[in-house]
Amino acid sequence: MDLRFGDSKPTDEERAAVDALLGPPESSWEGADRSDADLRWARGGREARDRRDQLLPALHALNDRVGWISEGALDYVCRRLTVPPAEAYGVATFYAMFSVRPRPATVLHVCTDLACTAAGASELCATVEKRLGPQSGVKVERSPCLGLCERAPATLVIQAGTPARPAFEDEAVQAESGGPGAAAPGDGKGKGRRGRNTLHATAVCAPATPDRAVTAATAPESAPTEPAPETAVPQTGTPTPTLTLLHRIGTTDPTSLDDYRAHGGYTALRRAFALGPAAVIREVTDAGLVGRGGAAFPTGRKWQATAAQPDHPHYLVCNADESEPGTFKDRVLMEGDPYALVEAMTIAAYATGAHRGYLYLRGEYPRALTRLTHAVEQARTRGLLGDDVLGQGYAFDIEIRRGAGAYICGEETALFNSIEGHRGEPRSKPPFPVEKGLFGKPTVENNVETLVNVLPILTMGAEAYAAIGTPTSTGPKLFCVSGTVARPGVYELPFGATLGELLTLAGVRDNLRAVLLGGAAGGFVRPDELDIPLTFEGTREAGTTLGSGVVMAFDDTVPLPRLLLRIAEFFRDESCGQCVPCRVGTVRQEEALHRIADRTGAAAADDIALLREVGRAMRDASICGLGQTAWNAVESAIDRLGAYE
Repeated sequence: MDLRFGDSKPTDEERAAVDALLGPPESSWEGADRSDADLRWARGGREARDRRDQLLPALHALNDRVGWISEGALDYVCRRLTVPPAEAYGVATFYAMFSVRPRPATVLHVCTDLACTAAGASELCATVEKRLGPQSGVKVERSPCLGLCERAPATLVIQAGTPARPAFEDEAVQAESGGPGAAAPGDGKGKGRRGRNTLHATAVCAPATPDRAVTAATAPESAPTEPAPETAVPQTGTPTPTLTLLHRIGTTDPTSLDDYRAHGGYTALRRAFALGPAAVIREVTDAGLVGRGGAAFPTGRKWQATAAQPDHPHYLVCNADESEPGTFKDRVLMEGDPYALVEAMTIAAYATGAHRGYLYLRGEYPRALTRLTHAVEQARTRGLLGDDVLGQGYAFDIEIRRGAGAYICGEETALFNSIEGHRGEPRSKPPFPVEKGLFGKPTVENNVETLVNVLPILTMGAEAYAAIGTPTSTGPKLFCVSGTVARPGVYELPFGATLGELLTLAGVRDNLRAVLLGGAAGGFVRPDELDIPLTFEGTREAGTTLGSGVVMAFDDTVPLPRLLLRIAEFFRDESCGQCVPCRVGTVRQEEALHRIADRTGAAAADDIALLREVGRAMRDASICGLGQTAWNAVESAIDRLGAYE
């Protein structure tokens, strides 16, 4: 049985939002006024089905313009794209940033995840909720990690309506792109442009106080200007910093293509064209580059497997949906050096035979969206993207797709489903993405940090790059340090540096209680284990994980049981529900932690035994990494830190 929306009709504003993305409807079958021809035959069905991938951008267009997605609006989108209403409803309700129930145009998201919890997010949220009552026209929502951990606690204001200038948008971007009103929804500009990204009014507060959060929610134009991304890189400006991936952040204007090229930009792409695709893959392989998202799969092997596929077209996907609590390195790269990512994606596509790339960006990163949209447009204007990149006869272009608040979409196949207009649920493997990925075609997927590493490989050579770090973990690594440290931020160190050396740079405070490595899916280590080498093999031998590079320090003022409960709540919320071990296991894990929150010793023994049993089931039987790692942090806290004893 299919879902029907009855007689619900879209408002004129909702129609305008969708039509600004998809163009005007061509027949009554898509929602236009009926003509005599429409009574004789149906037109456009096949073409509309080919646009199923526009479902997520269409939902964004509605949410940006109106603030929520009504039945009439969703029905109109279904007619425009010939998507069954039940499937569209399933997609709309999958993402945390969308609402299918009426809500105010202004939503204040207050991060309540690990770093923000340690910094007093619960008290902040309670105070803000009290001050912003129903009469304020602002909805306050408790949010998972916003990727602003270095400035916790953090809030994000999203205000629906006609786009206005965000508090963090640069004057240079305004001048070069024609200003934020250059292509407002419904004005006819950019009509029908696929994957269109129109910024709604937003304001970021980090660190947030009740006064700043209330001001940002009620008067975004008066909100304090958001700090520049280089403030998140403590090594910037220090005596003779040895930085490879971060060297342009703080020294180069991220909005200027000319400044980027003056600081070595597009040198790597020119060398890639000189070498040829096969030689580029060989350089990446010889450099020993592995994925920086946590899986550590050899990048060269992935590229070679994709390039060798006879099926075409090939696709490139950049995974910029870093939703792991405690992770913000990709955000800093995209905000501070966006052209580097555009160049790196072009090189990866050239090497693997792809002519189209998708950059899947977290919906909670408005400044990164502004910077990357501007960078892509400037690169296209200057012949660095398009039909003839650098005059080499190679065609490649990038489309930015916004996520909408779903941790599971960081898994590559869930990300593909999201782009294609389906629920972001992981697929079974095999077939692997290099064989059948996005749209069923060979696809190479890498995260932001992995791709940006390709630039120094080509500029300094594979041998010199491989000399950085250790023989089995080569190159530099970015670490996201937050929590109770004096200088939180993104740090770049060669693989092999110890955890203690990193925390010394960040200024670890006295009375260190625990360090969480790898984020919510990682594990805790004790203060006497700071000699752990920060390599994939070193952390594995120590019984923990490096993951995406999260290093979160907690002193003895932070209640450990509350952190563990927040981790359990996070995984319960973010489970896609596709497989039973994860769907049920994450709920049982949270329930058990609630029961033992105020109990220790023998009283908690039965529930701890249950936690171990449930954890093993999730690890062995879940379809993807979310369920397989949901028990890791809790297990390490019990075994290494003696939690609940």
